[in-house]
Amino acid sequence: MSSQNPPGVYVTELPSGVRTITGASTSVPAFLGYTKASAADAPDAASTPFTDAERALPQKVGSWREFADRYSIAGIAKELADATDPAAVHALERCLPLAEAVHGFFANGGRSCYVVGFTSPQSALSPGDLAGNADARAGLAGLEGVPEVTMVAVPSLWDMTADVSAEKEAPAPDHAAGAARMAEVLKHCTEQRNRLAILDPPPGLTPAQVTAFADTLASPDTDDAAFTALYYPWITVPGVDAVERTVPPCGHVAGVWARTDAERGVFKAPANQNLRGALRLEAALTDEQHGELNAKGVNCLRVFPDRGLLVWGARTRSTGRDWRYLNVRRLVSYLADSVRQSSTWAVFEPNDERLRATLRHSVSSFLTDQWRQGALVGRTPDEAFYVICDDTNNTPETVDDGKVVCDIGVAAVRPAEFVHFTVTQIAGEPAGSAKAT
Repeated sequence: MSSQNPPGVYVTELPSGVRTITGASTSVPAFLGYTKASAADAPDAASTPFTDAERALPQKVGSWREFADRYSIAGIAKELADATDPAAVHALERCLPLAEAVHGFFANGGRSCYVVGFTSPQSALSPGDLAGNADARAGLAGLEGVPEVTMVAVPSLWDMTADVSAEKEAPAPDHAAGAARMAEVLKHCTEQRNRLAILDPPPGLTPAQVTAFADTLASPDTDDAAFTALYYPWITVPGVDAVERTVPPCGHVAGVWARTDAERGVFKAPANQNLRGALRLEAALTDEQHGELNAKGVNCLRVFPDRGLLVWGARTRSTGRDWRYLNVRRLVSYLADSVRQSSTWAVFEPNDERLRATLRHSVSSFLTDQWRQGALVGRTPDEAFYVICDDTNNTPETVDDGKVVCDIGVAAVRPAEFVHFTVTQIAGEPAGSAKAT
């Protein structure tokens, strides 16, 4: 049958069949904390405030202005300025650590985050409430359906351990109850495998007390410890309502992680970086105190002359060689998540050598790019990683079970945490000792 096209040159585009792996997100945190709808919201707000039902669900926020409008920050600040009843004051103040964390995140370079709100700031929350046991769409359970999240912080965690009282002074946090809530956060992160918990010790602790508190958390030999980043001390900030207050550093630290990822990459340790938006630290550390905390996996914030306030630690709480450093744990999570998300095309494909060769090529190309960027150690790609997906690990029995196995090994770059210089004095020859010629 003759073609109906007129004479000419025709181009047909055919797919190349090449599969590529795209890097997964690494810089999106989720913040969980107390929030409250306010009747005193600014009438000229650009966005309508969320209802209580909407606040309980994970909501994506792209800027501080959007958060302030959606979570009634102006209204809360006005109510707080007018409040006289101690119980009402304490309840309103409990809504501000979440706001300070989100503000600190964007101030330090963050681009977007998720917020999960709890709308009963006058009451303590049980670990089950935080986990979302009653409603699978709320709390930590709601974040299980948000794979984009790679950090979890709970700036209101210590407020969640006690009910609001009518006394002038706010109730002291319950350390044991706070540790139980931390355990729920760590359980969530460990099960998800693609996110780390950024946690804060209780407020007002001395360095020695923080060392003792760290010993009450999950054992450093467990999986939970590898997904834990603990920062000390708390910081004083100007306040989103122009009132100075001391808040946990988790939100500001999340911004530093995001900024480091954008500027260098997830393989770079998020340390030796300025902490923007902080006025001062709750406690000043000596080198000896810092050394003791560092050995416990507590990342410290320090002030150095002419350098300002810096994040000066990049460890998980794990003491194991593999997961001791934050950037190594985050890099491996990033690589695994990227490969998983970009390889769903392989499901139900014919399980033959063509499939295995395509997987080898796509994973090797992706890891070669990571090596070129400096994420992996080695003079050549062969030294930096390996990818095995052939007959050696895909036996007839494996194929009969409907499985295709791809084994990947990487040599992650580790930070230069301790830089040692050896200085030797060289004695010169005495003057006039040279022989005459």
